[in-house]
Amino acid sequence: MSRPLNAGQALTASLLLAKRFRHRSLNESTLGLLLPTSTSGVLANVATLLAGKTLVNLNYTASQAALASALQQADIRTVVTSRRFMEKLSQRGLAVEALLEGKQVIYLEDLQAGISRFERISTFLAVRPLPAWLLQALFCYGRNAGAPAAILFSSGSEGQPKGVMLSPPNLMANIKQTSDVLNTQHDDVVMASLPLFHAFGFTVTQLLPLIEGLPLVSHADPTDAPGVANAVAKPKATIMFGTSRMLRLFNRSAKVRPAMLESLRVVVAGAENLDDSVREGFAHKFNKAIYEGYGATETAPVAAVSLPDAVGVHYQQVQKGNKPGTVGMPLPGTSIKVVDPERFEELPTNEPGMIVISGPQVMQGYLNDPQRTEQALKSFDGQRWYVTGDKGFIDEDGFLTLIDRYARFAKIGGEMISLSAVEAAVRAVVDDPDIPLMAVSLPDANKGERIVLLREAPLDAKTLKTALRSHGTPALMIPSDWLTVEEIPRLGSGKADFAGAKRLAEAQLAADVRLSP
Repeated sequence: MSRPLNAGQALTASLLLAKRFRHRSLNESTLGLLLPTSTSGVLANVATLLAGKTLVNLNYTASQAALASALQQADIRTVVTSRRFMEKLSQRGLAVEALLEGKQVIYLEDLQAGISRFERISTFLAVRPLPAWLLQALFCYGRNAGAPAAILFSSGSEGQPKGVMLSPPNLMANIKQTSDVLNTQHDDVVMASLPLFHAFGFTVTQLLPLIEGLPLVSHADPTDAPGVANAVAKPKATIMFGTSRMLRLFNRSAKVRPAMLESLRVVVAGAENLDDSVREGFAHKFNKAIYEGYGATETAPVAAVSLPDAVGVHYQQVQKGNKPGTVGMPLPGTSIKVVDPERFEELPTNEPGMIVISGPQVMQGYLNDPQRTEQALKSFDGQRWYVTGDKGFIDEDGFLTLIDRYARFAKIGGEMISLSAVEAAVRAVVDDPDIPLMAVSLPDANKGERIVLLREAPLDAKTLKTALRSHGTPALMIPSDWLTVEEIPRLGSGKADFAGAKRLAEAQLAADVRLSP
């Protein structure tokens, strides 16, 4: 809804907001932001950092309980939002107003109305000629570099969200690492549609272009494929990030035409495993490769990424940057190992195990949770490592392949079965593999656990079981229950909500039992 802003205008607006944020929350170290990916959202993020506050972008798509938990954990007493945005949330049935009772709510529209024309002009005239060090002395509020710059609450895909504390060095390191591997150019334009409460959207599509001096284009709804495509086309954006689910929408939408994405030179998928059908469909429709990245909120978030192949300048040799099915190599300054999940001893090449990550982007720890922090951060081999909870292996060329979350394995009859592998097997035999589905595991009195498949369209279980067997699928991988659901649970970031899906499966199976004669 905003007109374009140049660097001077954006900095002026940020400084004016920072002054007011500071004044309205003098005795508070943390400020909550409830805003979409937009000019206002980006400026409010910058202003919070300039005001010397720790910022928390609140996930407005999360459950009421998760939002309340974030407010309580981070001791947020003041929330910055927009009246227009609050109305939009109410129209979508998201009752956030009740959660903000007892909090100081700052509306950006009210702040804007209170800024005089003289203050706007005088600040803008100061911004233009003054050097950065003097602007910093006049307008910015310093904090200890060891204090968190931001607290990002994890996606909660497997349970209660955790508050991930990221320092200024964590964020700056990851910005520089990611910019380096993307080989950002002076004429690049970044498409920003991922939500600000998501680590990918916060660091990579918001802070990276601002720090690197690149234009960014905002679009508030990442699931609006035609809207994002239009936003790419108008300023000829060159770099776009998304999730597998979001990029699938580009493939399926008749309103998104190849010419609209012609300017893109790099498309990177993250936050969830990239589906092969999405990769192939995108290449077929747009003649663009999707490069897969890997990381976590705890790594600010990028740890590894696939890249286009490059030709060496001096030796005219091809430097391989990607292998389909892998998530690439570690970023500069980042170490990735695959270790035994119990002993944390490094495993040989191509042997699957626990993925651990070391580097300057690894978080400070979890907010007010020393026990979880101790479990997630380990020191060995003279380095500090984040224990990801992901199973994978590194091949002879140094490329990392993900297998699944350790939490996404079902133990059936003593065998560990990957739920992602179950989903892939089912997609291979159904008529329409694009219809969303998800496998979850539930307790079973006889086998320990059983696999339940949820899908947004009915399936003939008998026919599917026969097809799976004919494709050589092991009996233990064939789901015991096949449920049709209205919608597969998703988080606001687009990632699968595994905990929500498990609750949905339990509720639907319990209802079926009650209805059966």
